[in-house]
Amino acid sequence: MVTKASQALNIEINFEEEDVPYEEEILRNAYSVKHWLRYIDHKAKAPDNGVNLVYERALKELPGSYKIWHNYLRTRRKQVRGKIPTDPMYEEVNSAFERALVFMHKMPRIWMDYGAFMTSQCKVTRTRHVFDRALRALPITQHGRIWPLYLQFVRRFEMPETALRVYRRYLKLFPEDTEEYVDYLQEAERLDEAAQQLAHIVDNEHFVSKHGKSNHQLWNELCDLISKNPHKVHSLNVDAIIRGGLRRYTDQLGSLWNSLADYYVRSGLFDRARDIYEEAIQTVTTVRDFTQVFDEYAQFEELSLNKRMEQVAGNDAATEEDDIDVELRLSRFEYLMERRLLLLNSVLLRQNPHNVHEWHKRVTLYEDKPAEIISTYTEAVQTVQPKQAVGKLHTLWVEFAKFYEANGQVEDARVVFERGTEVEYVKVEDLAAVWCEWAEMELRQQQFEAALKLMQRATAMPKRKIAYHDDTETVQARLHRSLKVWSMYADLEESFGTFKTCKAVYERIIDLKICTPQIIINYGMFLEEHNYFEEAYRAYEKGISLFKWPNVYDIWNSYLTKFLERYGGTKLERARDLFEQCLDQCPPEHAKYFYLLYAKLEEEHGLARHAMSVYDRATSAVKEDEMFDMYNIFVKKAAEIYGLPRTREIYEKAIESLPEQNMRHMCVKFAELETKLGEVDRARAIYAHCSQVCDPRITADFWQTWKEFEVRHGNEDTMREMLRIKRSVQATYNTQVNMMAAQFLNTNNGAAADAGAGAGPDAMRLLEEKARQAAAEAKQKPTEKAASNIMFVRGETQGGAKDKKDTVVNPDEIDIGDSDEDDEEEDDEQENEAANENHGATEAVTKTDDEGLVMKKLRFEQKAIPAKVFGSLKPSNQGDSDEE
Repeated sequence: MVTKASQALNIEINFEEEDVPYEEEILRNAYSVKHWLRYIDHKAKAPDNGVNLVYERALKELPGSYKIWHNYLRTRRKQVRGKIPTDPMYEEVNSAFERALVFMHKMPRIWMDYGAFMTSQCKVTRTRHVFDRALRALPITQHGRIWPLYLQFVRRFEMPETALRVYRRYLKLFPEDTEEYVDYLQEAERLDEAAQQLAHIVDNEHFVSKHGKSNHQLWNELCDLISKNPHKVHSLNVDAIIRGGLRRYTDQLGSLWNSLADYYVRSGLFDRARDIYEEAIQTVTTVRDFTQVFDEYAQFEELSLNKRMEQVAGNDAATEEDDIDVELRLSRFEYLMERRLLLLNSVLLRQNPHNVHEWHKRVTLYEDKPAEIISTYTEAVQTVQPKQAVGKLHTLWVEFAKFYEANGQVEDARVVFERGTEVEYVKVEDLAAVWCEWAEMELRQQQFEAALKLMQRATAMPKRKIAYHDDTETVQARLHRSLKVWSMYADLEESFGTFKTCKAVYERIIDLKICTPQIIINYGMFLEEHNYFEEAYRAYEKGISLFKWPNVYDIWNSYLTKFLERYGGTKLERARDLFEQCLDQCPPEHAKYFYLLYAKLEEEHGLARHAMSVYDRATSAVKEDEMFDMYNIFVKKAAEIYGLPRTREIYEKAIESLPEQNMRHMCVKFAELETKLGEVDRARAIYAHCSQVCDPRITADFWQTWKEFEVRHGNEDTMREMLRIKRSVQATYNTQVNMMAAQFLNTNNGAAADAGAGAGPDAMRLLEEKARQAAAEAKQKPTEKAASNIMFVRGETQGGAKDKKDTVVNPDEIDIGDSDEDDEEEDDEQENEAANENHGATEAVTKTDDEGLVMKKLRFEQKAIPAKVFGSLKPSNQGDSDEE
């Protein structure tokens, strides 16, 4: 079947039955893109010739349709996929692209597909022409879609000249992609061009790297490139570029200097490289840069030496000049290593030329080199500014002068000291140190008069009054108030001056009010050595008027000691006045010594009652932790003078005033005293009084002492009374607030573990229940029988493995023994129950803090024991009790 379209093409076409509807639609709508595309979709599965023919017919009718052209070209590219580039079908596709570009030359997609298709055919010249035509045909705003394919094409094939020209054209439009060009140049070994491009972007302040590199990183890349390839980079001045970087990037001087030296090393200019290294280590200002340069320098010298030694060793015809060259290189390397510490010191001084410590280190490094040492000291004192100095500037002048002195040049040393005293130091102490060192040098030279004259010059008074701490005045004007200079002057006057001049110096120090307690003491000792005792005492009194406690302690100590040594008891009233004056405002920290000294005076030369009065005052004037020792001394002295009975009042006062811990010891000693005197009842009353502040859980020693006392001197009733008091005191401590709080916390912790269904029981109820259980278990325990009437039972934990709760038994329970009277046992049980119920589980509660109780004054009286104390016991049994 032949259609009109085929007749128009003069081609005989056979149609399938399925194509007839589409052909009819095309006949009716020959210029409808939609109908042609529908027909093309229908023919998509047909042989290639069939669909291509439909595309050609459609393009003949609609040559300006981009959609049809694009689909047609894509279909033709698919048809040649997998074929070799020399296949004729490639040329047919190329022809189709050329025909399409007649109408679609403004469509970038067609150009992009054409360029990519030509690139795949490896036809370099035709492909380049296609991309060039695309760039000419398309507006510049669409060139960005062509250039990536173009650059990919030129980098794909090894044609550096073409690529360079293409990249240059590309960078005119997109200069921000210069880094990509540089990378290509480095790959292509066009390092000279790469260095030029890097230098261009480094100099461009507005350049922004697409890879996020900073200008400093780009500069480092440039330095590495030009320094490591000196024979390939010719168009740039490498030395000027790197030195420009040294001025620009001061934090990377070490690496830049190494790059410059490396450039000359690779160029074969070894002497020039050595000069660069020397220049670098003389100019860097940080230890890090110095370390980098020095390590590279040392490595360069070592490699140079090793290389030369290998050459000489491998050459059998080595001459003497070769050996000399090796020795020269070796000497150069050794000299470099020897200078390392000195060079490092130079770096630190370049960092801070006012660092005094580093100047001293530099002098030490120049050991056995006098000329260099003098030059260093001279440079140091000229360089270091007093207000900027780190360290003590005056030490430079002092050491400089001592160096001249050590070498026998005393006059030069004096000149240095003279210059040193003219420097505007920051502190007066620095200037004073220079004057003192100058005077000491004169003493070493046996020039005593010269030393005194120097001190006179240093302490000369100015014409107007100047305050020592007035920073607006120069240190030279304030030197006359320096204690260091005056102390030195006083020492010199004591050694080489007269009594009159030395006394004048000390008086002048006191008048200026710059003295210290030690100066006053020295002045007093000086006067005593010359037998001017009253003058010495007046000097001490001047010092006492100048100082306050505690600074005046040493002056009073020396004053009183010297006075008592000289006069003893001959001037007793004067000594008493001195002690009263000293103790008037004496703080408790220093009072003990003076009170003891005062009491000793009264004992040896005064009245006993006065001594006792002093001891009595001392017990309240000293520190709290010294009161116990003071009372012991008081008791001992009172016993020696008046006898033991007179110490009772002292003990009573001590018990009232001492803290609890010391009061217990004092009570025990008081009780022991009464026991020695045979007053057993008084001793027992003292023990009972003291027991009110003795928690049995903490002060077990006290209760053991009382117990031993009762065993030796008491009976069954007194022992029972002691145990009753013990239980009462323990119950009192158990009811304290902190003990109840601790028990409450322990109970809550135990109840929290068992609480599952509801809230835990009341804390107080649990305590009461625990107390009842403890009392019941105490009743059930059988009474152990013993041979004696009084027996001490050791407390132990009751219960076995099944019973987890511990019940503490009273450790002081007394086994009275066998008795036929039931009333006595009932009374004991009732007493135990009452004690447990009234005081809340005495034995079940753990330790608590011991709290003090206010005690009243002791009053001991002889009274008859009430009958109630014996209970059901008969009074006749009182004396029959056995003692343990």
